[in-house]
Amino acid sequence: MIYERLTKEFEAARAAQTEEIKLDDEQWNDGLLATIREKVHMEAERKAMEGNAKPMEGNAKPVEGNAPISLNSQPRAKTTYRVGNKVICCLEGARIGILYETSFAGEPYEIYHVVLKSKSFLEKMTVIQHTIPFFLPIRDVENDHLSSNAMKFIDYVGAILQGFVDRREQVRLIKELYGNQIRELYHTLSYNMIEFTVDDFDCRVTISLRYADLVLTLPSRIRVLAWPVHPSKKISLTDASGTGSILAQSTPSRLPFAEDLLRTLCLPEAYAEIVLNLPPILQQIFPHLKDD
Repeated sequence: MIYERLTKEFEAARAAQTEEIKLDDEQWNDGLLATIREKVHMEAERKAMEGNAKPMEGNAKPVEGNAPISLNSQPRAKTTYRVGNKVICCLEGARIGILYETSFAGEPYEIYHVVLKSKSFLEKMTVIQHTIPFFLPIRDVENDHLSSNAMKFIDYVGAILQGFVDRREQVRLIKELYGNQIRELYHTLSYNMIEFTVDDFDCRVTISLRYADLVLTLPSRIRVLAWPVHPSKKISLTDASGTGSILAQSTPSRLPFAEDLLRTLCLPEAYAEIVLNLPPILQQIFPHLKDD
């Protein structure tokens, strides 16, 4: 319901605009944000004055030289601002609306909304409504940045949303392309932790990815391990008594080449390179596999 209501309100605000100004990174600054804040409060005050203005009673005429001034005599510009993946609108009731557009591989995805308000131009703003997924920490970001640096708050929320969509779509794509190879896929709701195994080789390969910051689209911590799992791929060892033998699996080995690929390429591209180069590398690490 909140999403539908805010979508309609933002659409109405953009439909009523007289111009949309596209800003580059240098033009988007604290001074402009202060101007937008001042504008929404002045507009709210103007409408309050209009609401309080009363028509003259009966046939009374204004005293000469004191003609009433029409508050609607001049059409007022309604401007929205676009910077990057954000559209900033002036909403009714001294509110500022930020619409966030997300994308992946050049295609548009979800739209999210945040509405900010303050009691006066000089007081701090707060988030009064939003459509951000509950598992993304918008309240923590608000507490950390909004009162001290509203522009940083607005930008960081946009980066978190884009990072979330990007990571989610990377996982969706590898499931779509390589779902017959991938097993035991696990991820958190925000996709800042992703784990899965690959069993299409003589070894089981586990891939574990961690993203230290929710804005990241490439992992900050990577661990790729491989070890033989099929019964015929075990190594014969002499037991402690020296009279027999036992079967034991090799010690898991890290795959630095795979970790390097995951550090520099998006997940689907890195996975394709890993699969292409994995068989000869596994044979180098586990030479006994050649004999089976």
